[in-house]
Amino acid sequence: MKKIYEDLKKVFESKMTVRVLYGIGIVIVALLIFSAGITVGFRKASFGRAWGENYERNFGMMPNRQMLGFGIDNFPNAHGAVGKIIKITLPTLIVQDRDNTEKVVLIGSDTQIQKMRENITTNDLKVDDSIVVIGTPDAQGQIEAKFIRVMPLGMPVPPPMMGALIK
Repeated sequence: MKKIYEDLKKVFESKMTVRVLYGIGIVIVALLIFSAGITVGFRKASFGRAWGENYERNFGMMPNRQMLGFGIDNFPNAHGAVGKIIKITLPTLIVQDRDNTEKVVLIGSDTQIQKMRENITTNDLKVDDSIVVIGTPDAQGQIEAKFIRVMPLGMPVPPPMMGALIK
């Protein structure tokens, strides 16, 4: 038994074993990062597909290519919206996003709504308010809001790619 213990101790103290274990660890970390990238890409693509399939149900008309207004990577932002409220039908809002897409935002009982540092209610939201929404996409192409911030008056929401246009 003591001989086996000593042999195992020699194996784990050798530089080659340490290098092999580090190599295995690096491969495992790389695989985890790759898997996370696949998961994020899949969720973004799923939202884009669901948004397109449910466009007529959410907005009552068929889209054309110019109305879709997908971003540079051809997928809408799945986890939020930045823009103006164009319609309020509680518990949903329709927000015209910076890229001129209309997004349906679902407000739940756990949705936190703030204006500056003050908590407000859904009754305080008005059409033409500039808002930032952070949430989770659902299977119908809508955003389940977790947090909504109403932007102060006079603080317009910047259009997309504004930095690139100014250069």
